[in-house]
Amino acid sequence: MGDKSNKTFVGAIDNGTTSTRFLIFDPAGNPVADHQIEFEQHYPHSGWHEHDPQDLVSSVLTCIDEACTSFTSQGYSLSDIKAVGITNQRETTVVWDIKTGEPLYRGIVWTDTRSAHIVRELKQKKGADELMDLCGLPLSTYPSSTKLLWMLSHVDKVKKAYEEGRLAFGTVDTWLVYKLNGGVEKNVFVTDATNASRTMWMNIHNLSYDDKLISFFDLDVKTPKLHLPKIVPSSDPKAYGTLALSKLKGVKITGCLGDQSAALVGQCGFSPGRAKNTYGTGCFLLYNVGEKPVISTHGLLATVAYDFSPQGIKPVYALEGSIAVAGSSVKFLVNKLGFGSESYQISDLAGTVKDNGGCVFVTAFSGLFAPYWYDDVKGTIFGLTGYTEKGHIARATLEATCFQTKAILDAMEKDAGVHLKELAVDGGMSNSDLCMQTQSDIIQIPVDRPKMRETTALGAAIAAGFAVKVWSSFDELKEINAEGRHFFEPQISKRESDRLYKKWNKAVEMCRGWTEEDEDEEEWAREDAGKS
Repeated sequence: MGDKSNKTFVGAIDNGTTSTRFLIFDPAGNPVADHQIEFEQHYPHSGWHEHDPQDLVSSVLTCIDEACTSFTSQGYSLSDIKAVGITNQRETTVVWDIKTGEPLYRGIVWTDTRSAHIVRELKQKKGADELMDLCGLPLSTYPSSTKLLWMLSHVDKVKKAYEEGRLAFGTVDTWLVYKLNGGVEKNVFVTDATNASRTMWMNIHNLSYDDKLISFFDLDVKTPKLHLPKIVPSSDPKAYGTLALSKLKGVKITGCLGDQSAALVGQCGFSPGRAKNTYGTGCFLLYNVGEKPVISTHGLLATVAYDFSPQGIKPVYALEGSIAVAGSSVKFLVNKLGFGSESYQISDLAGTVKDNGGCVFVTAFSGLFAPYWYDDVKGTIFGLTGYTEKGHIARATLEATCFQTKAILDAMEKDAGVHLKELAVDGGMSNSDLCMQTQSDIIQIPVDRPKMRETTALGAAIAAGFAVKVWSSFDELKEINAEGRHFFEPQISKRESDRLYKKWNKAVEMCRGWTEEDEDEEEWAREDAGKS
């Protein structure tokens, strides 16, 4: 087994939209132990998506303990794990009683669209057109702000806690840090800038809560009726406290990044002009723009890439294109339409046909995010004929994410004035050679896929490791996860790519205007939630 002494390791909690995993990395960025479990998804009504906050915590603890068992069985010692980092699904909104630590409602997931009516009203409010310059985000159902407003309007327990000054808000990182430290007793109540930048309450320019932004949403944080977490750096040796639970009790939490920022860090996208695309439940393209934010005029988001300021590194920003539905469309074919029993089979099924057979699938299950920001669309399949097979629909499903990625890259080029030379990729859908080849064909540049694709968790480990000097500079990370990368080169002409993309754009425009008829159903659902 060899000498296992004097080794240094960093743990990474990765809480995604459908599953949690815990990985233990060595200094070369290799995962030496891991465990992953899925947790329950709740869909009470059309367009609603919820998580039980307690499930998120219990899934983390299970993954830590199981990964630690695997780690020690290889002859390693838990004392060699020097720190733990956290990466998490962003925007998902959790509220709890600041006095008891008990959640007051299920977490409303980032994909949830129930606040569409609130968004429509806010867009008519004075000052709405000034928000994006301050926070980098457009008004939509996506950020945490509108999800919290919905709770305050429709959930009695949340409204009462707010009026009595007991309401604590957090994105998933805040909730996990709070509970993993022991909850009320320690009251470690923090968030990092990459997560805070997804609320619409943080000024993107100075990484602090902004009175103008908060007052726009009519929230009282001065009395306070609403308790917001302190914004701290993404890599910090003290801010996130210490694990009070699990087999790693006593180990410090020293890093925290929203999942898409973590993936950029895990792909070593530290230089301006570097970009990555993560194909998970949704799909998210981040482009490093350097030390000053770029406010998009073409439908993209300005976000924080990472804040390693305790290490003497200035905060870095990114342009982001967010796709609401990517891997979840594959699961839809499996779970709802019976196209297979496992997600990987959808790629195999798509490979049984030479093209999409004329099918275009606009996978707008949660509207369309960047760069469109259409909340009046529903998922729609065009081009069905008697010739259509399951393979054509499977291929059209994979292509939908690739087309949306092209739309984002085109917008990024307009905002940043730079044509991307290659695209680094990761996430579950990137395991499909067919999907990645299709992506390269559609965007007409090479796609670069690493051999080790747990780059989101690696990013969290890097943030934590920087805080405890496992790594001291980005130069030390140059060779991390560099071996075994695979490049996909375009195999169709630009003319053919443009033809396919033109058809996609036509389909997008044709599937708009489906939401007005649903307003009565939405009102009934809102009333139903208020009674629960």
